[in-house]
Amino acid sequence: MTPSCLSRAARIILVGAPGVGKGTQTERLMKKFPELSSISSGDLLRMNVRERTPLGIQAESKMKSGALVPDGMILRLIVNELTTRGWIRDSGLRPYAVYCSSSSVDMAEDAVDSVIIPSALRTPRYTYSDQPSASFILDGFPRTATQAIQLDDIVPINMVVNLNTPSDIIIDRICNRWVHGPSGRVYNTTFNAPKVDGKDDVTGEPLTRRPDDDPEVWKARLKSFKENNEPLLEHYDRLGVLWTVNGNSSDEISPQLFKEFGKRFGNVEN
Repeated sequence: MTPSCLSRAARIILVGAPGVGKGTQTERLMKKFPELSSISSGDLLRMNVRERTPLGIQAESKMKSGALVPDGMILRLIVNELTTRGWIRDSGLRPYAVYCSSSSVDMAEDAVDSVIIPSALRTPRYTYSDQPSASFILDGFPRTATQAIQLDDIVPINMVVNLNTPSDIIIDRICNRWVHGPSGRVYNTTFNAPKVDGKDDVTGEPLTRRPDDDPEVWKARLKSFKENNEPLLEHYDRLGVLWTVNGNSSDEISPQLFKEFGKRFGNVEN
């Protein structure tokens, strides 16, 4: 796969049902377009918990109590990461960081809360870079239209890819999936079968099924995904940045995605 250059910043979100291959497409896009980075809200959260930052401590206490991490906290993680990389800049106050005192964190949360209140008369607080090096795929956020509106007030997403694979194809793929637990290697008896039935190619150890790889569980998950994501897709469709790609496999989807991505952001034909 020959790497390609970008002509401007690409700020991307991949939306798709569980099992559709978002991780695979992210990896392939980053290999094809090396200026792309992956920004994972989950990774940022785990890093801050691990490093015991003030924000990480607050988030950990929420999780231990069984509560969801508030949107404001996730937004602060993303803002801090993009600010640290120099891809957005607070045009008003000094950019805040997660590596600060608890009181500063509380003030920062108030600041973000004020940012995400829509106001047609408000001057945007954040400026953003349009350099190709400021390109990223945002993973894990937003998951709802409300979160998308909050993100709009910080940095504009300029392409949302809706990965569309029929539910019966996804369920069939999941039902034929086997994993090697210690390494995480994944096999599929349909298109990526192990060399020896039921055995890991590298170690020869037995392969297992994931506990939740049950057809009825997946039918419920896919139904829930469709219901919850329709408002998110409608939001980005109204903004004119939604693009849907259809395919039964990652190998069908990737060439279409590369072509469209290259047309929108690339310097060369793909």
